[in-house]
Formats: sequence, structure tokens, C-alpha cells
Amino acid sequence: METKVTSEPIPNGVTKGGARIVVDDDEDVLSPTDLSELLAEGTKDSHEKAENCQFVKDFLRGRIQRELFKRGTAALYFVYSAMEEEIEKNKDHPLIAPIYFPTELHRREALGRDLEYFYGEDWESQISLTAGTKPYVDRIYEVGEKDPVLLVAHSYTRYMGDLSGGQILKKVAQRALKLPSTGEGLNFYQFEGIHSHKGFKQLYRSRMNELELDSETKERLVDESNRAFGFNMMVFTELEEIGKTIKEEVQDTGFGHSHAEIMEGGDINKCPYYAAKMDAFSGVTNHASPSGSLMNQSGFGGCQENDTCQTALCQVQSLVEGALWYGFVFQELGLAPEFQ
Repeated sequence: METKVTSEPIPNGVTKGGARIVVDDDEDVLSPTDLSELLAEGTKDSHEKAENCQFVKDFLRGRIQRELFKRGTAALYFVYSAMEEEIEKNKDHPLIAPIYFPTELHRREALGRDLEYFYGEDWESQISLTAGTKPYVDRIYEVGEKDPVLLVAHSYTRYMGDLSGGQILKKVAQRALKLPSTGEGLNFYQFEGIHSHKGFKQLYRSRMNELELDSETKERLVDESNRAFGFNMMVFTELEEIGKTIKEEVQDTGFGHSHAEIMEGGDINKCPYYAAKMDAFSGVTNHASPSGSLMNQSGFGGCQENDTCQTALCQVQSLVEGALWYGFVFQELGLAPEFQ
């Protein structure tokens, strides 16, 4: 993949330092030993565990408590503040500099705007680092100080996951919490400096795969990415426990978006967890999809028990939609490596 720098407005570019970084449309030619591939393969088990957190399942069904969403945003603020502080300190490190994109990626300021929307101008005095988030933050500070190369694992796991989903999760939250269509409270998901998510991810992955790393360091980065998944599960577990104590009515809004919206911009066949989820749903007997509503939106028009062919079509669609849903769950939460 060839990278060019130009001042011309090319659609597939991303802004950096006043110029435009342009990524050719050609797909990367990847090797099993490339860091991005090792991370995707090496975090599969962690991905499976994380997507089964009850908090994640409820969130993606649209069962979102506003108070928990606010607290989750605060947790992200502390995580990204630590990560971006350490990235900034190490921006000249030979293994950090190639993936240093503050204008395009950094989320701290966006999260601050979201917190101001939810808590008001004095939001900083209303949030605090919780016990469930502190180990995550402490670990980021530790690696930034003692072993900066491990920041590559944290930044890749967070940022590339954010870019891989985001928009669909934003729609779920926006509809479930009745947030303004103008984006207030959801700035975290808006990457204004990136004009093509796919193009930028190709660039970032290419830069990362070109880092001069020995096999031992790559293994340590995979281990650190798994630790990052673990830290995120701790945050989810804490939010789930807090949710049990909050008396707040939530409405199960389902997906909050159509099958077409889910597929827009994403190829489920490229998700490494698609096959596993298809197997998991092979015993589905209910003709409804996990949302309970997608079947009525399809061209099949609903199942008829006395129509074997029609029923078979419905079952197939149910399997596909089920796999699509659960295969994308953690991706849409912004914690999985990109699937395209």
C-alpha cells in the first residue's frame, strides 16, 4: 500500500498536520506474522468472554440506563486521559511515532464535551476514578513509564475498535436515551479529523505492521491487548453491579436500527468470529431474530408454519442475523480490533 502526502482534497484521505494523508484503495497484503493479524488471532478468547458480559448484552439491546451511560463515559474519560497523556510523553519513541495521530484519534476532549452535556459545567467535580477503572488507568501509566512499546497494544485495541463500530452504537444510545440528533452526549464517536474510517484503519494497520519488532515483543503486545480486554471487563462488571442498585426504568428498544443499517460499511464475512457464532446459532428454533423485529422488516414478510419453504427461509435469516448481531457486539462497543 502506497502512502502519499498532498494538499489536494482527496476523499480517502485523513487530515494530519495541515496536509492530507492518502491511502490507496488497494487492500493490504497481510502476513500471519503481521502484528495486526497476531492481535486479531491472539485476542479471540478474550473477545468471546467480553461479549458475554451482561452489561454488553443489555447495552446492545437498547436497555441502557442513562446514569450508567454517564458513568461509562466518565470511565472512558479517565482511560483515554491516561492513554493519551502517555502517548504524548512518548510521541518521539521510535515505536510510537509512526502511529501518533493526535488530531485524528485522541478522544479526551470529545469525552469532556460529552461529560459537560450530561453533568453540566462543573462536571469535573462530579466524576471520580472508580475502583473498577483504576487498575486499567494504573496499568496504562505503568507501561507508559516503564515499557512504552506496550502502548501500541492499548491504542490499537481502543482506537481501531472505536473506528470499527461506533456509528451503530451511537444510534442505539441516541434512540434509547433520546439524545439530540445533533450529537450532544455522543462526541466520543465522532472522529472529525478522519474522512474515511476504512482508509485510516488501513494506514494505521500498515504503520503498525511496519514497526521493527521481534517475535517476543509481538507476543508481549498480544498479551497486553488481552490484559486490556480484561480491564474493560472489570469496568463493565462494575457498571453492571451499579445498575442493580439504580431505580431507573429502561425500555427494551431492540436494535434501534435496521438490518440494512447494520450491514452498511461492514462485511460480516470479514469478522473472524462470524463462523463461531454461526455454529452457536445452529440450534435456533425461534424464527425471530435477537431484536424480535427484524423478520418483519425483511422481504419474507413473516413465517407461516404450514409453509415449509417460507419457514426455512426465515430460519436461515434468523441464523444470519443472530450471527451478525453477536459477531459485531464487542466491535460496536469499540473494543475489538477492526474487522475490515
